[in-house]
Amino acid sequence: MGFSLSDVDPQPGLILDGDAGFLRGNLAAEELRLANSLSGPLDMLPPNAPALAKAALEQSRAIENVEARINSTILMWTFIPCPETGKVLARGRDATDDIRTHEQAIRSNRLYRLITENTTDLISRHSPDGRFIDATPASWRLLGYWPEELRGKPLEEIFHSDSTTRQLRESHIPLRDDGYATMTLGITHRDGSKRWFEIASRAIRETYTGAVVEVVSVSRDITARVESEENSRKLADELARTARLAALGELASSIAHEMNQPLATIVNFASASQRYLQSAATNPEHLERVSDGLKKTIHHANRASEVIKRLRGFLRKGRKRTETVSLNQTLSNVARLCQWDAEKNDVDIICSPAAYDPTITADPVLLEQVLINLIRNGIEANVEARTTQAGGARSRLVISTSINHEAETLVEVTDEGPGLDEQGIRQMFQPFYTTKPHGLGLGLSMSKSIIEGFGGFLDAQPDRTGGLRLICRFPKKLANKRITSTEIPPYE
Repeated sequence: MGFSLSDVDPQPGLILDGDAGFLRGNLAAEELRLANSLSGPLDMLPPNAPALAKAALEQSRAIENVEARINSTILMWTFIPCPETGKVLARGRDATDDIRTHEQAIRSNRLYRLITENTTDLISRHSPDGRFIDATPASWRLLGYWPEELRGKPLEEIFHSDSTTRQLRESHIPLRDDGYATMTLGITHRDGSKRWFEIASRAIRETYTGAVVEVVSVSRDITARVESEENSRKLADELARTARLAALGELASSIAHEMNQPLATIVNFASASQRYLQSAATNPEHLERVSDGLKKTIHHANRASEVIKRLRGFLRKGRKRTETVSLNQTLSNVARLCQWDAEKNDVDIICSPAAYDPTITADPVLLEQVLINLIRNGIEANVEARTTQAGGARSRLVISTSINHEAETLVEVTDEGPGLDEQGIRQMFQPFYTTKPHGLGLGLSMSKSIIEGFGGFLDAQPDRTGGLRLICRFPKKLANKRITSTEIPPYE
């Protein structure tokens, strides 16, 4: 029996003697040798080709799939013996693509196993009815079960909770309809500890029918996050309680600040009444002034009580006693209330009400208190400016109401004081900021909060006279107007 080689065979073939010496080869073998710049055909064979040829002859059997790598080409050789002639046919097969694919599959499988066996999340496969098909080793840490213990068990048996069972049943609907479902479950670990899981599941469907044949889930232990959120909620509650205590302190400071003005007025009227009463024996007409002083004392005492009630209600964010307020009338009221203080400090209060009577919806007592604060601040600013100037001329404080071209209702208090620079104007409404030696820095801050509580704005700007203009601004939707039949406001 002899071997024959064909030059039309695409695979390389060599005929060897018993010691693996080269006898002849086909055209494919020669082309492969030339393509790889080999010195001889035997360089294409595995290094142990002599031993393989000898073993094939001695054992009278073919030796298959012996690998030889030539540069980037991988050949699988088969040694076929011919005992009668003592020759061996070495037939090669280009297995480069197959070997590379196989090696890639091995690497991918190794990587997949490395990831799944070392991930901290539980990756599991389930049948459509929820039973475990397989799971990664993370199941021991997260659930207390090894993967082999989970196989065939239903989810309800592992997650011991009625609410969990209900959630699992509800997840079947989005899995069936959308192919994806997420849920957060509170479960009981095998050791009895409580755990929280965030589970994302994906449905695997049958190619032709679309039926769900398997579910793949990734479960993450979020117990630490849930506990952290719970701690955050507790801290938020504590912070809210602290904020309430801070508000209580602010309320106490605000009441102290607001009470200082009416109490000072009460003391002034009481002192004046006492002086008039002492001289009543020689001047009987002074008794009328005593009576008027006592009436004003009672008025301011009642007003102080009302201010406390309204401030407490305002800071509690409770219901405000709001009504339609005539700004012109309010302006006249506060001007009268502040007249005595203005006269004592040589300040003329000039009222400039609008020709038509603007109205807004607000708490009249708190609104008056705001305007009184602004007027008293203006009087103090005028006094401060007078102390830095030569001469003792009287100064003016202008209070006015108007409606601008944007249909906003304005209440303005303009003084002739020293004014403030841009930085001072930015800071003047901040709590506890004051330029007065004995001030608390709460009057303007509280006034701003009250005006904003009515839906308006309180700001300031330098006046052309060098003083400061404080502006209460109320948007059109919050302001109403009362118009007589003979007056038409300019913006309509």
